[in-house]
Amino acid sequence: MKIAIIGGGYVGLVSGACFAEFGVSVAVVEADSAKRAMLLEGKIPIYEPGLDRLVAENTAAGRLGFPATLEEGIAGAEAVFIAVGTPTRRGDGHADLTYVFAAVEQVLRALDHAAVIVTKSTVPVGTGRKIAELARALRPDLAIEVAANPEFLREGSAITDFMRPDRVVVGAESERAREVLQRLYRPLYLREAPIVFTGLESAELTKYAANGFLAMKITFINEMADLCEKLGADVNDVARGIGLDGRIGRKFLHAGPGFGGSCFPKDTLALMRIAEEAGAPSRLIEAVVAVNDARKEAMAGRVLAACGGSVRGLRIAVLGLAFKPETDDMREAPSLPLINGLVAAGAQVTAFDPEAMPGARALLPSSVAFAPNVDGALQGADALVLVTEWNEFRALAPAALRQLMRGSIVVDLRNVFDPQVLRNAGFAYHGIGRA
Repeated sequence: MKIAIIGGGYVGLVSGACFAEFGVSVAVVEADSAKRAMLLEGKIPIYEPGLDRLVAENTAAGRLGFPATLEEGIAGAEAVFIAVGTPTRRGDGHADLTYVFAAVEQVLRALDHAAVIVTKSTVPVGTGRKIAELARALRPDLAIEVAANPEFLREGSAITDFMRPDRVVVGAESERAREVLQRLYRPLYLREAPIVFTGLESAELTKYAANGFLAMKITFINEMADLCEKLGADVNDVARGIGLDGRIGRKFLHAGPGFGGSCFPKDTLALMRIAEEAGAPSRLIEAVVAVNDARKEAMAGRVLAACGGSVRGLRIAVLGLAFKPETDDMREAPSLPLINGLVAAGAQVTAFDPEAMPGARALLPSSVAFAPNVDGALQGADALVLVTEWNEFRALAPAALRQLMRGSIVVDLRNVFDPQVLRNAGFAYHGIGRA
């Protein structure tokens, strides 16, 4: 079986490598010549644990390729996946489908055989119908089917999520489209992964609904963290107490500086607009967006308060820049408004992140210094602010902090450290949702 994937970004590359691991012949069509050149050289343009090995092995085995042209990539493909970006459209919050429809049109004009066009990108409800209309208009001579197959990949654990998913959602309304995708996902079916077949609209909305609900859980526990601070409770205890309820679940109940990344901010905003236009506004999602935006902006104020109301002239060590560990993704990262706020308040910021510093440089003020390692960031710091919970930060010992830092203020925005251990060592510890 051969498939083509249009777009060699995060979703397209991970999906292509994993499909190839199933034994499928996969052509990943990447329009960016620089990225394609990197892939041909065995270099991965994004950071995702294990992806370099998976791409190298399947490329060497001849199952994964990066053709020079779209025509070469889709030749003989039973399914063509659209995995291009759908960024937030400037001005109104909707998902921008410019790249999606440009890719679909190119595919339709180049196809010389019947195929299934599958949206892997996160697209608003109704996109599949529009693609089907475009297919009928441009290629009435071919039997083109349309399906929706949203991805549920978490950055940092995307390969595991693909290979051992909680479920696979397929929106397909023709027998042929269902048969092609069922055959493609047969290895997961044999592992007893649930494959949920729905209509196009249901599959498209499922992705938004899932991300909206998870974003709501994060925002809820963040609000409970603020309440814990006022009442003398510990948000970690509260999260455990409610998370053990099977109806609620323990995941996404970790208080912090607000959610970021490529999915939740974009998808909650798009879901809000979709609901508005449908005449069924989602007040919950509207609140989630507003509360999360305000929370990220407020983090600099937390650091100022911990430093006695002013950071002017202080050296602040910021550990972690990416929106989460095991990724280099800086999109909507909480570290951005935090550092911008600290710099505006007169702080001297030195930052370190194991993977995200190259991407962060262009997004942060030129006055921000980037350390080569943790020790370099902490050297002479008046205060430490932990933003991203990389494992190497968890292992920092109070004795090491004492030796490197000039001051004794620790602002732990991920509740990684043991408050009592640090306080016993003479540090002024400030966490999230801890009395």
